[in-house]
Amino acid sequence: MKIAVFCGSSRGKDERFAEAAGVFGQYLASQGIDLVFGGGKVGLMGVVADAVLAGGREVYGVIPASLRDRELAHQGLTRLDVVASMHERKALMADMADAFVALPGGPGTMDEIFEAWTWGQLGYHSKPCAFYNVNGYYDELLAFILKMSGAGFLKPEYADMLIVEQQPEALVSALKNYQPPTRKWS
Repeated sequence: MKIAVFCGSSRGKDERFAEAAGVFGQYLASQGIDLVFGGGKVGLMGVVADAVLAGGREVYGVIPASLRDRELAHQGLTRLDVVASMHERKALMADMADAFVALPGGPGTMDEIFEAWTWGQLGYHSKPCAFYNVNGYYDELLAFILKMSGAGFLKPEYADMLIVEQQPEALVSALKNYQPPTRKWS
């Protein structure tokens, strides 16, 4: 299994985020799971990649040339694909991965997980999308997703398709047992 992880290119202000990213990467490796990620050596991206590599598993990075050229690319990966744009990055990561997980991060993380989630709703894939809700980081976002549903802009089954867990074991178990909803407009 290959899991795509979307997360911050920063470590954040709370060291618990980096600790959780490391624990998550270690757990993935212990379960024989490989990582697909944005290819950077910085922030939570670098932490989770290093942990998976240290656990002896494969790590596949996908990075736009403009970011590689700023010396942000991780040099110790199993494979690093260099692409022309962020659009190509997301498409290649989606093709490579069996599941998508958002760790704490900023707008780029939101863009990536929301696009993967949208593609799942539309039936472009049937892969699980999840939030690793470290220290309640995503609580307000998850409340807003419920508000979208309550306001009639998101069917409840598409809100429910998101996996939300605070422990790596529960998150990976939920990913493995995921059953996609009926795709939108079918």
